[in-house]
Amino acid sequence: MACALATGAMASDIPEQVPVSIQAPDTFYHRPPVEKRCFSSKAVEKQIKEMHSRLVGVSPKLWQMFQNSFPNTLDTTVFPEEDRTFVITGDIDAMWLRDSGAQVWTYIQYIKDDPELAKLIRGVILQQLEFICLDPYANAFLSDTTKVSHWASDYTVMKKGVHERKYEIDSLCYPIRLAYQYWLLTGDTSIFGDLWKQAMGEILALFREQQRANGPKTSYKFQRTTHFLHDTSSNYGYGHPAKHCGMIASAFRPSDDSQIFPFLIPSNFFAESVLRKAAVILTKVNKDETTAKECLAIADDIRQGLEKHATVEHPKYGKVYAFEVDAYGSHLLMDDANAPSLLSLPYLCPELVPINDPVYQNTRRMVFSEDNPYYFSGTFNGKKIGAIGSPHTGLNKIWPMSIIMKGLTSNDIKEQRECVSILVETDGGTGFMHESFNPDNPRDFTRSWFSWANGLFGELVIKAYGR
Repeated sequence: MACALATGAMASDIPEQVPVSIQAPDTFYHRPPVEKRCFSSKAVEKQIKEMHSRLVGVSPKLWQMFQNSFPNTLDTTVFPEEDRTFVITGDIDAMWLRDSGAQVWTYIQYIKDDPELAKLIRGVILQQLEFICLDPYANAFLSDTTKVSHWASDYTVMKKGVHERKYEIDSLCYPIRLAYQYWLLTGDTSIFGDLWKQAMGEILALFREQQRANGPKTSYKFQRTTHFLHDTSSNYGYGHPAKHCGMIASAFRPSDDSQIFPFLIPSNFFAESVLRKAAVILTKVNKDETTAKECLAIADDIRQGLEKHATVEHPKYGKVYAFEVDAYGSHLLMDDANAPSLLSLPYLCPELVPINDPVYQNTRRMVFSEDNPYYFSGTFNGKKIGAIGSPHTGLNKIWPMSIIMKGLTSNDIKEQRECVSILVETDGGTGFMHESFNPDNPRDFTRSWFSWANGLFGELVIKAYGR
């Protein structure tokens, strides 16, 4: 296969996007040629064709960008081999548990109509479970598990095959979310064998340890020699102290930036959600009541912690969700564009935080305003543009992902389409989404090839125009 990822492949071996410079000035269509795509799904291609009549009349550029972005993960980042699928993030040649789960989630609804797509996603799940068993504290992995990462000098326990060992709760949540939905749609229980059981054992042991019932020091710590404060942890790698409260502590955010306070509220909501899903699988498929009860016990602990510590009375917005807390009384009011975020809660766990939840709506107004320290705005083409950024990309850089998530967590079709319009206007002339961009100059952006954001954009376009 032209797109096959060789063992230990370098970024130069991976198919690049079609350079913008070779395209005519009036086109934004940049899909790789068919013969150079990593994977082709009949169901996804059918969806693309069905969107043509709905989009081309709205904006030819929107139609071309949808074609670029919606299938981008399948076109350029998936490498199936036997019963495993390795997924790179785009311009970084490594597989993140979070990103890979989110990247293929874009296509999960099509697997009933496409057995080959179902097989590919099955391979992603098995690869994720295998990586969790290698090191549940790691967030990203190499395609060759005999290789040593260039982050091997980090002050933590680095194993071969681990690309980076930044412990983030959501890294363990996305694979469970994906496996549960795959099972619901296909009825395939073959993924829930010994590898699944071992991975769940690793996840539950880690979550129990990180509930910090035994004090601030745990088996995990992380330090890095770096100029960037958010790239390492304080207190000799253990981070800020956490008071035992039922929630799970973590060291890094979904942005791969270090936390200020150890209990990240959106990730704890996500953990509660997936633990309850895992309990259903363990009960119905594995007939393992003991492990299912352990999942529910931790989920109940998290629920108690969230009820006691997750909300804060804001003088302007009323009761809102905090971003991070330490259970000693300290809290951080902000949001980061990376999901799980406070903004993304109805998208990731609607059964816990529905869109019409009053606290969520208060929080939504807060984080999409200048009362969020990581809300940035600027003026482009005479229009004011504002959205959420991240310490990961610094000041005055907003993330398309936050604009996309604003649309995905809205029931207002006008708001959804306004978000799409902003994203089309701020692509920086590339026809794709990016990690972040300067709201005064969208051509000043980070990451030209960011598959997760591309797929999310496709999801939003279908939600806003595919009805």
